[in-house]
Amino acid sequence: LLACGDVEGRINALFNRVNAIQKKSGQFDLLLCVGEFFGTSPEAEAEWEAYKSGAKKAPIHTYILGAASQETVKYLPNSDGCELAENITCLGRRGVFTGASGLQIAYVSGREAQQEPAPSHCFTSKDIIGLAAPLLSNSKFRGVDILLTSQWPRGVWQYGNSPETDTKFCGVSSIADLADKLKPRYHFAGLEAVHYERLPYRNHVVLQENAQHVSRFIALATVNNPAKKKYLYAFNIVPMKNMDPAELVKQPQDVTENPYRKPMKDGRKEKPPPSMTEEPVSQFFFDLGQKKPQHQQRHHDRKRQTDGDRPNYPKQPRRPSQPTGPCWFCLASPEVEKHLVISIGTHCYMALAKGGLTPDHVLLLPIGHYQSVVDLASEVVEEMEKYKSAVKKFCKSRAQRCIMFERNYRSQHLQLQVVPVSMEKCSTEDIKEAFMTQAEEQQMELMEIPAHTDLKQIAPPGTPYFYVELDTGEKLFYRIKKNFPLQFGREVLASEALLNIPMRADWRECKCTKEEEEDQAKQMRSDFEPFDFALDD
Repeated sequence: LLACGDVEGRINALFNRVNAIQKKSGQFDLLLCVGEFFGTSPEAEAEWEAYKSGAKKAPIHTYILGAASQETVKYLPNSDGCELAENITCLGRRGVFTGASGLQIAYVSGREAQQEPAPSHCFTSKDIIGLAAPLLSNSKFRGVDILLTSQWPRGVWQYGNSPETDTKFCGVSSIADLADKLKPRYHFAGLEAVHYERLPYRNHVVLQENAQHVSRFIALATVNNPAKKKYLYAFNIVPMKNMDPAELVKQPQDVTENPYRKPMKDGRKEKPPPSMTEEPVSQFFFDLGQKKPQHQQRHHDRKRQTDGDRPNYPKQPRRPSQPTGPCWFCLASPEVEKHLVISIGTHCYMALAKGGLTPDHVLLLPIGHYQSVVDLASEVVEEMEKYKSAVKKFCKSRAQRCIMFERNYRSQHLQLQVVPVSMEKCSTEDIKEAFMTQAEEQQMELMEIPAHTDLKQIAPPGTPYFYVELDTGEKLFYRIKKNFPLQFGREVLASEALLNIPMRADWRECKCTKEEEEDQAKQMRSDFEPFDFALDD
């Protein structure tokens, strides 16, 4: 399928682009247009006339939403939907369209009405109820495949990545409520003239409800916009009813909490789970082998003794932010695969990377929920540096270079990846060159920054970035502007020029059994023990 943002009368430009895509990638089944399809200029009117009269024909079955402004209502003879020209159908004000394959598409056209009676380019609360009620009354209803709306759902950006638009006046809560109830696997919207692909969000509460499929919200820009923002989105989708239930509910790694559900009905915020805020650090400890419990017990007792008289603390450490939902990397979270943990400090911990490039590929992570290095509180930075120094010494003892990288993009919790590379295999210069070359091929400019530069100086919190730290302390930095290859760091290190294991570039291709992971972690714990400062009293 193809989805498209506001066309605003640039119909030729849209169909020329669709033709080019179909020549390159083969035929698509449908084109779904959100936002305002028609334009108001004489040129736009003339363009439409050619399709309406049959002089030109749409190259693909095209479904559009109803008008989103008073000026374009004239193009639509029937607000309940109708065929406007060959291959171009208006879906109408609201409803559900089911394709021959069983694909279920729900839609609401236009803007939310501010007054009654509603103008014909607006929808009302009755439309929302009329659309949702019949679907929700079916006990087997799990969600719709696709939801098309002109307006954005209010607050969709909560707990996710931020859109490049002023969210103060963006979106309406009636659409948010609808999206929450209909659980679309894909939700497309327009009208804001920006492209925004939100991280996928879950439709269930972990450990309290059965797993459900995730939803993806994608806003698309205006056709042929001068800023060249994305206005066409191509995707494959198997109708929900034809999918294996286990396949359907698979959760991607970057899934977040549901943006519509967190605030309570009366406007108060839900309290964060007490375990994340009120317990002392000792809650994060668990038995890692023979030597640890004794040290941890002492640490535990020390914490407990002071827990009652907080005013005597010299300084309250800055609280980490709360995760947007169960997080794979917060140590307090039930989602954490604790068998992979190698070492635990007071503020940070070290774990074996799942699907690692090499058996000694590890992650350095904060115990609390921080999204990136630039968000860390000072005491966490301090301990993170201690871990980095310990791992460097560990690698040096094995004649390895220690390469570290972080991707602060489409990730919830900071993971500093640490990959040891044999000194015999390649020099620091080779590694640096491999990163630079592959970045150029991807049209990205990796900047060299001085060894002691604080990332906060060049990347304020919230900035998406990728950075590499070489064994010499030199750093390479890239500020992510748009789509960034998620496996970039791994791809470079796995390339023929370096580790020469290209088949291991994607962690999902490197899965081991839990037993194998436990053995690897046990080995790594034992090897790292002489360097593990967290074991010292």
